[in-house]
Amino acid sequence: MAMEDEDNNAAASAKQKGGDVGDDGACIDRQPDAVAHRAGLNPTAGRGSRSGPGSHAATGIRVLKRNMKRNGSRGCVTRKNRFGSRERDWLKGDTQRGCVCLYGGTVDPQPPASGPQASSTPQTDLQLVLCSTTTTVEELCAQRDGHGLYVQLHGDLVRRLDPTERPLQMLYDYLAAMGYAEPVRVQQEAANSDLSCLIRFYSEPPVNADQQERTLLKGIFNVRKGKSQLHKWAERQVILCGTCLIVASVKDSLTGKMHILPLVGGKVEEVKRRQHCLMFSSAGSQAQTYFVNFDALADYQRWHRQASKVVSQTVSLVDLSCYSLEVVPEYLFYSQDITHLNLRHNFMSLQGPGGLLNLPKFSQLKSLNLSHNRLGVFPECVCEILTLTELNLSCNSLLTVPVQIGNLQSLQILSLDGNHLSSLPEDLGGLSQLNSLGLSFNNFSHIPAVLERLSAVDKLAMAGNTVESLELCTLARMSHLKNIDLRLNRLHCVKSESLEAVSQVTQLDLRDNCLDSLDLSSVCNLETLHCQRNQLGTLTLSGFTLRMLHASSNRLPTVNIYPVPNQLTSLDLSQNLLEYLPDWVCDCRKIEMLDVTHNLLSELPSRLLNSLSLRKLLAGNNCLQRVPDLLDHIPLEALDLQHNKLAELPESLFYKALNLKYLNVSANALDSIPPSSPSEESLSTLQELYLTANHLKENCGALLVGHQNLRVLHIAYNQLLSFPASKLSKLEMLEELNLSGNKLKAIPSTVSSCKRLHTLIAHSNHITVFPEILNLPEIKLVDLSCNELTEIQLPDSLPSTLQELDLTGNSSLMLEHKTLNLFSHITTLKLDQKSTTSVGDSQSGSTPWNHGYSEMSGQRNKLCVSVLAVDRFGDGVEACYGIFDGDRNEEVPRLLQCTMGDVLCEELQHSSIDSVYMCNTFLTSHRKLGMAGQKLGASALLCYIHHEPSDPGSYFSLTVANVGTCQAVLCRDGRPVPLSKVYSLENSTEEMERVKLSKAIITEDNKVSGVTCCSRLLGCSYLSPWVLPKPWVHTEPLCTKDEFLILGNRALFERVSYQEAVCTVQAVRDPRAAAKKLCSLAQSYGCKDNIEAAVVSLHITEDSCTCEPPVPSTEPRCPPPIATVTPGPTDPVAPSSNGGIVSECNGEASTSEVGGEAGSTAPDEHPSSVLASRPERRCSLHPATTLCGIMVPGAVGAGTHLGLFQRQPSCTTFSSNHSDNGLDSDDEAPLEGVISNGSKLEVEVDIHCCAFQLRSGAPESSKDLELKKRGSDYPNGKMRRQNSVVVSATNGCLLAVCGREIADLKKSPSTSSLFGKKLSNGSVVAPEDSHNLIEVALEAPKKKSGYFTAPAQQDPEDQLIVPPSLEQEVREQLRGQSPLVSALPVAPLASIPPSCKDSVWDHSQPPAFPSHLVPGPGPVPLLQHEVYDTAL
Repeated sequence: MAMEDEDNNAAASAKQKGGDVGDDGACIDRQPDAVAHRAGLNPTAGRGSRSGPGSHAATGIRVLKRNMKRNGSRGCVTRKNRFGSRERDWLKGDTQRGCVCLYGGTVDPQPPASGPQASSTPQTDLQLVLCSTTTTVEELCAQRDGHGLYVQLHGDLVRRLDPTERPLQMLYDYLAAMGYAEPVRVQQEAANSDLSCLIRFYSEPPVNADQQERTLLKGIFNVRKGKSQLHKWAERQVILCGTCLIVASVKDSLTGKMHILPLVGGKVEEVKRRQHCLMFSSAGSQAQTYFVNFDALADYQRWHRQASKVVSQTVSLVDLSCYSLEVVPEYLFYSQDITHLNLRHNFMSLQGPGGLLNLPKFSQLKSLNLSHNRLGVFPECVCEILTLTELNLSCNSLLTVPVQIGNLQSLQILSLDGNHLSSLPEDLGGLSQLNSLGLSFNNFSHIPAVLERLSAVDKLAMAGNTVESLELCTLARMSHLKNIDLRLNRLHCVKSESLEAVSQVTQLDLRDNCLDSLDLSSVCNLETLHCQRNQLGTLTLSGFTLRMLHASSNRLPTVNIYPVPNQLTSLDLSQNLLEYLPDWVCDCRKIEMLDVTHNLLSELPSRLLNSLSLRKLLAGNNCLQRVPDLLDHIPLEALDLQHNKLAELPESLFYKALNLKYLNVSANALDSIPPSSPSEESLSTLQELYLTANHLKENCGALLVGHQNLRVLHIAYNQLLSFPASKLSKLEMLEELNLSGNKLKAIPSTVSSCKRLHTLIAHSNHITVFPEILNLPEIKLVDLSCNELTEIQLPDSLPSTLQELDLTGNSSLMLEHKTLNLFSHITTLKLDQKSTTSVGDSQSGSTPWNHGYSEMSGQRNKLCVSVLAVDRFGDGVEACYGIFDGDRNEEVPRLLQCTMGDVLCEELQHSSIDSVYMCNTFLTSHRKLGMAGQKLGASALLCYIHHEPSDPGSYFSLTVANVGTCQAVLCRDGRPVPLSKVYSLENSTEEMERVKLSKAIITEDNKVSGVTCCSRLLGCSYLSPWVLPKPWVHTEPLCTKDEFLILGNRALFERVSYQEAVCTVQAVRDPRAAAKKLCSLAQSYGCKDNIEAAVVSLHITEDSCTCEPPVPSTEPRCPPPIATVTPGPTDPVAPSSNGGIVSECNGEASTSEVGGEAGSTAPDEHPSSVLASRPERRCSLHPATTLCGIMVPGAVGAGTHLGLFQRQPSCTTFSSNHSDNGLDSDDEAPLEGVISNGSKLEVEVDIHCCAFQLRSGAPESSKDLELKKRGSDYPNGKMRRQNSVVVSATNGCLLAVCGREIADLKKSPSTSSLFGKKLSNGSVVAPEDSHNLIEVALEAPKKKSGYFTAPAQQDPEDQLIVPPSLEQEVREQLRGQSPLVSALPVAPLASIPPSCKDSVWDHSQPPAFPSHLVPGPGPVPLLQHEVYDTAL
């Protein structure tokens, strides 16, 4: 699209005719019409004239029409060719100017996903309208001769804009509400086409065929009335709308008599004697019948499907919710039998033939739902529908209720939640039949007095209002109210000024208020009380009828209840300040559940434990030193005593508590456990036993034999030297076994007797022999990481159920090709990447940090968490770490993992202010989620370690940003320092107030609209403005006292406190083992969700910085050009059918596509030159500036853990149908970094998408030379490219250069989320789950094109063209290099990311080549290029 020349020509033409650029509008011509450009194969400029008022000279509007194929990463056109220089100059003149994208009406309301998987068929014209924030819809329509504009938020409903609304101002307000603060950035973001997934404007109402089918079907068909053959067939207009079939008496006319056939309860049957014919019959003894013959099968199926839904209804219900309706179809009024009409989530208007004013025509209407319609005013017309018994007007921004509401004498249910009401009319008191009144989330400051007259109302629903005090005497006067809901108000006190008893209230909910004391002794018949999350110091209740008390998260030292609550069954006093249990607790005769976790209890009363009613006792996280003996048999079923100071358990525990099924005594000081029975015969029913983090030894194994029903056994982090083989064989019902963190040298072979075992976790031991578990029929997960395995003995076949095998951290383990072939069906195989870098080289270029991480799926069938870890980030000694928790979806975490590093790299070019670049990183990532982020979301945490930009020689700083519930904790001098903010409604008072002010409905479990407990997330844009993507940002300077950083999701820190997490990591120096221990502890403490932990070990020293001062530069920080490898002239140009190469992901692309835009094949011979800069003196903390921000597997910088803590890799399976290397994979020695599985080849590559750069490293090793020599054994000195994987070995590491063809793969649902692997249960497992690991995904797509195919030849733009002004300097630098040094390829200026170039509004001349992109001197590796083929 030659937009630049086109716009310049238009500008010149306009200037000749007197055109000019105005102050209030863009590109204003003196002639009374806009200049419209159309881009296509033959771009032309047209100019017309329009007479009359409203010419755009006054409004300053310019329309640029684009007819584009939405098959690129940006969906429309690039920022550069979108506008000409004239438009950009005009936009830069004022930030109140901008661009509005108008889409045509035939585009589907759900925008197609950007990326290669999007359809390449041309859509209707996209018009780019340049205007100002003062431009109204009326002015835009007058300019375009249009009839209106429409707006769609988050791919959901489409609303017609009022003539006075200002589209550009709406766009700017939306971006400001998201979190963008800078006006220039808001202007730039508004022009980004990716924003269409969040907010989109239409010039015409979009057509939705599915919606039309469900609201109205009509056509002219052959119709016959009655079953008699005497009736003739005739063509008639037939309509199916609402609950009726409507047949016109005259063809093509609706003016005559209309025959109405009610269908509810009737029949719709297929007529077999006639093709495409349906018989419609009404219900009742005098049923009528119509035969309708359709012309096409599609019409027949459509009518049959819709009519079948109607006849199956038991009531005359019409559901038109969520259809973006402004009026109901006129034909709906023929359905006079309608009793229930649902118009929720529309934009209903009062006027029009189908407007609200006509609803009284429904003479039998009983239920009307008008919630979420943006009414603004109570529609008085509904007060004329006297038959109404249920009316829902929630979430309509209503300010008042009219007095006409008193006309609805039959009304029983009235919902007015989520409005702005502060009072009710007295006429409402006349509704004698009203029994339910919803007033939650309004602005009431007191209980309305009119409720005293509503004698049938038994529940006061006023959650989320502004009530500050509650007078019990007021409730006493409302003798009909039994259930009071006043949660989420501003209650400071509950007054009881008189001695009058409040006898009618049985249920009271006072959660999430500001109460410091509560005396409800006068509420004598109270049965259920909720008062969690207040600040209660005293609580006094009447116990006559009390059944349930929930008073957790307060400051209660005791609770006063009189008399003894003999009806009490459930008591929750967790997270208080109880030092002892009140005496009345032991006297309760019916108590079944008692939760006193997280208190200060030092003992449990013997009477309590010997209660004959108690079934569940939770007393963890206290100071208990002993448990009283059991005197008799008790019905206890669940006992939780974790995190206490217990040295022993009662001897009679298991044979007195015969119903005990769950016991958790983790994190105590137990050195033994009681026997299961006093004799050999055991009656134990125990199913789950958690003994983690005690002092148990191997003698405890004999005591477990009696628990023959045991299904889950966690005995991790004890002092086991062995596990008795004979004892393990008797636990035949065992399903999950965790033996991690002990001193086991082997797992008994008798584990093969546990036929139901599906999970074995035994990491962090001294196991040398692989256990005999691969013959178990139900085994799914085996974790033997961080052990001392040397070999694996395998059976002839493996169980098909095995999904994950973790063998990382076994430094001596060597696997043969035969072994790997047997593992070929495993979904996730984790192995260490062997490093060929010497220790000296590793230490010379090491970073001051390394990391490890762990993920556990828990009882979920999919892993919804992911980790981003880059030890070397950007162009210096920097690092980036992040964790993402999708709660119940894995798509968004994987997308964020793949792209968020790129986005941060881009944002660092635009700003050096931490709060700005971190905030914009989150907001841009939110936008890049595209369609995936409309309904799905994730908590996110991003940590960036860097020097202060103003002082590169200073200490490091740590900038942390987060949304949701992911958290970061820094260990400083042995103490935890929280760095993040938990954005959940329960933990943040200000966020709760913000969400309440925006009139969100918060359910009883404190979730926004019942969806999420988080008030800030990336994604879930349909919950805007309640849930926002703006993060919390905090920068902490690092010092020598900082030991490590812990990152974890909600599930981790709900179970493991900050202090315990710090102590745990301090005891385990290996970051990966520490992360695994954190996850294992959380799981043993009772967590069932996905758990994620990352540990970053910090080695910040006082080493003085000796770097030369940086050269001042006015150029912005910018990622270097993409380094690509160009093929030699003798390379065969044969297309690759099944080989492939893996790319970095383009940071400019939408997150929905997760694709690369540039790639090249690698050469078969070594280049001969390299770009280098002048020598620069660097210190150990600040090594030479490198060309690579990507950490490659096995690279230097791992500290003392070589090859262990690197970036997140990806493993892709390359299918090969032919082998041309003449080698047998069984005989060939395994190549490091490459795993051959018969016809498959697994190569570890890096999926992360920071600026693709190559790092300096160690020189070529002897093994590298051997590989080089082996690679030249091909005929004629050439290497075949077909069915091969191109590998570039740098420092013994693997790099894969990207390919372009990924469109086919992206279309597959199984690869739409980070090219993950689709499992049989519907989940997607990404091919990477551990840093520096090879993960074998067996069922990776076997495509002959796309992601797994290298380009047949290199594209010309993949070569870097050195500007003439720098040629001489480059030649001089190259002469100084050793002839053995490989050539570093250079990329063209065109391939430099747009973030390096001018701002979006600037001119498009290329910038000078940045000098800081050239690597400095030092030990430069020999860059090798080898081609490895797999034998069939």
